[in-house]
Amino acid sequence: METEFEKNTWVINYSLDGYYNRKFTLAEDTKLSKGDGSITWVNTYGLEYMDEFRKMVDGNNLDDFLLRLLLNQKMGNKVIELEEQLFVAARIVKTEHHNLESEQMFFVVAKDFIWCIQEKWGDHFDWIRNRIFENKGIIRKKKADYLLFFILETLVTNYKEKYEELVLMNNTLDAIIKQEPTPEFMFEVEQKKSMINEFKRASHGLRDIVIKLERVNVKGFHNKYFSELREQIGGLINDIDSDIQELESQINLFFSVQGHRLNEVMKTLTIFSVIFIPLTFLAGIYGMNFENIPELKWPYGYFILLGLMLVVTIISIIIFKRKKWF
Repeated sequence: METEFEKNTWVINYSLDGYYNRKFTLAEDTKLSKGDGSITWVNTYGLEYMDEFRKMVDGNNLDDFLLRLLLNQKMGNKVIELEEQLFVAARIVKTEHHNLESEQMFFVVAKDFIWCIQEKWGDHFDWIRNRIFENKGIIRKKKADYLLFFILETLVTNYKEKYEELVLMNNTLDAIIKQEPTPEFMFEVEQKKSMINEFKRASHGLRDIVIKLERVNVKGFHNKYFSELREQIGGLINDIDSDIQELESQINLFFSVQGHRLNEVMKTLTIFSVIFIPLTFLAGIYGMNFENIPELKWPYGYFILLGLMLVVTIISIIIFKRKKWF
């Protein structure tokens, strides 16, 4: 009966002469190194199959320390050299959905096999599989280290494409000025910052892995491929840092524009207040209920007061104009 481990594991074996691609079976495929010059690529989805992992380790005479490493499902990013194998742990960002999720990946690498263990179902490696099946390029001529390079390069390329799709930096002044400081807008800004930082952490993690891979000294493992990959990741990180600076600049500009708008409103209100304060003062004096206010008996007192108010208003406006307050 097929186990859950076998349902979630595939095996590809290839060489210059041909390949096979099938569901993994413990009875036939436990032995990763075929000893015939072919390369084996085993892909497991799920980290919970510790009994099967033990069978794989024992069946291939791998270092027992691998079991301890595979137990740590929140390891992050590590490169550990074993006797004739290389253990790579990568905490990557899954980009299949708009909401980014993290995933732990493990790679056990030797000169003629890669065992790839992924926490969650799904990957972006179909184009590599197609190159193997169709014998495109030089992948069938190379060892497992070249396949690892292809897998990591796919992760970097996917980060670049998804980053450009999700993080569209809007640097036009008109768009910023038209925005209002609503809770929805601020939430959108925080989401964008969080997304950029998620890509930045993931990219830095991959860069650390590649830098360590450049320095490993494991039998049958060539690290010459990873210098170019480090440059690709460096370019992505530079783009992310540039976008972070641009976003911070846009946020500062946005609040500067909002502050300027507020100042203009306050200035307008202040001008109106200054104009109406003396008018209110005059109206307050002659609105008092005292009997002995001589001006109340003047036949033209009302018109004189209106004229005085008009003069005060005109003088205030002239003063504001000279001071260029409006």
